[in-house]
Amino acid sequence: MLIREERPEDLAAIHRLNVAAFDTEAEANLVDALRKQGAVIASLVAQEDGRIVGHILFSPLTLLPPAGVKLAGLAPMAVLPEYQRQGIGSSLVEAGITACRRHGCDGIVILGHPHFYPRFGFVPASHFALRSEYDVPDEVFMALELKPGSLTQLDSLVQYHPTFKNG
Repeated sequence: MLIREERPEDLAAIHRLNVAAFDTEAEANLVDALRKQGAVIASLVAQEDGRIVGHILFSPLTLLPPAGVKLAGLAPMAVLPEYQRQGIGSSLVEAGITACRRHGCDGIVILGHPHFYPRFGFVPASHFALRSEYDVPDEVFMALELKPGSLTQLDSLVQYHPTFKNG
């Protein structure tokens, strides 16, 4: 399996993959819209035998009040159903963390499964006094500090790119 940055020729396959993984076009359309808005920090694909079988996207987040840190939001991540539970999602997350570090991010935030993301170092975002703009349980709103001390006690509201609300 190869994990790499998306390429222009991958866009249709990424769209189809997100539709297959989520059973609706919402996430696929979100990825397309974020890309069109230039709101992508990193977009990676997992390729197996020339076929795109997984995708992960990171977009910029806003903090209120502003805190002078660069945060990436991990969303969405998708793996074709027939390729799930084979480590592809984990490989995408690990490669995405590396890509976000390379792009100068101080941290990553995720609304995700509380039993999956902690293995990569994610902790409840409340540990850094970060709050989600969405009404979600504390254990599903998580953050990963990429630069030691950069997220310490930010006391900020995390806002996703407007595309998440506007579709």
